[in-house]
Formats: sequence, C-alpha cells, structure tokens
Amino acid sequence: MTIPRRSRRGAGVFAAAAVAGLAGGIVFASPAAAHTPTWAVNCSEVTLNLTAYSAKAENEVTVSVEGGEVLLPTTKFGREYRTSTPLQLPAHDKELTVRLVVKAGDNDRYSVEDTKTAPVCEDDTPSQAPSTEPPTATPSEEAPSEAPSAEPPATEPTATPSETASEAAPAPAESSSSAPDLAETGSSSATPVIGGAAVAVLLAGGGILWSVRKRRATQH
Repeated sequence: MTIPRRSRRGAGVFAAAAVAGLAGGIVFASPAAAHTPTWAVNCSEVTLNLTAYSAKAENEVTVSVEGGEVLLPTTKFGREYRTSTPLQLPAHDKELTVRLVVKAGDNDRYSVEDTKTAPVCEDDTPSQAPSTEPPTATPSEEAPSEAPSAEPPATEPTATPSETASEAAPAPAESSSSAPDLAETGSSSATPVIGGAAVAVLLAGGGILWSVRKRRATQH
C-alpha cells in the first residue's frame, strides 16, 4: 500500500507543529516555576522563604505593618532569601495588616506586593489555681487600751466623827411639862450637916490643944 505524497507532507507539518508547541510550553512554563515568594504570618511573627530568583540580578525585599513600624527594612538579595529568625510583630490587641514587597531585578513582572492579616494572640497563660489552704487570719490592729490613771478613784467624803456622833446620839428627852416647878427658897438641905461638922472639928481641935498644954505643964 502506498501513501500519497501529499498526505505524508501534511503529517510531517502537524508533527513539527506539535513539537514546537510542546517546546514553547516548556520554555514559558520555566519562568512560571521561578521567583517563588513564600511567606507566612501568625499572631506574633513573620517568616520569609523567597527562592528561585535570578542570581545575576539584584533583588529587594521589604516587610512592614500598615500604618505601623517596618519589620524588615529594604534588603537586597540574590537567588534566594530566608529569615533565619522570624520577624517579631509588635504587641497588639487588634488585627494587623502585614505587607510584603519584593522587587525582582531581572524583570518587574516577577515583583510581588502582598498583604496578610496577623490575628490577635490569645492569652494562653493558665489562670492561677485557687489555693486549697485556708486563708491566714491577719491580726487586727487593736487600739491600745488607755493607761490606768494614777489618781485614786474619787469617793464621796464620809461623815466626820462629830457629825456621826451627833446623828447617832439620841435627842435629849424633853422635860415633862406636867411636873410643877418647885420654888427656890434660897437655902439648901445640906446646910445643917455642914454646920454640925464644923462645930465637931472645932471641939476636937480645942480638946487636942488643951491636952497638949497640960502635958507640957506636967513635964516642967
């Protein structure tokens, strides 16, 4: 069986076109696989992994917080750039927008501007467990008691002995108004007794004196 010459020529053109298309796809797919800006953002840090860039060109990378501080100032690199230590985000109580800017030195179409959101870090500090020990009672500050007074307590003055005796002595009995008062006569009932005694003394004295004189006369 003989194949027409024209048919063989058409088949050859089709095969050549297929090979050329496949080669062109490989050529165009190769740049797409290059210039890989991989980066990640969490609540506290940013990591970069920029690979497959041109080693013959001067590439640049910058990382910053929108409306805030610059985490990585403009840095030049060659074929690749990796963060050996993650970039630390500032403390924040609301979400932050982090911006990455990569400028490719070989072709501007490989440059990248991208943003990612950093969430707020949850407080993972464990709360302090309640103590099982009973609370210690703190001694209350008592006000110092007043110093005892050096002065003896005041007592009511006791009644003087005179007042006590006067109060204890019974009141003198009132003389009966019914007994009639005796009239004074000017003489006492003891007067005759005194007169008799005086006479007896005089008589005794006279007798003694007489006996003495008589005795003296006898002796002479």
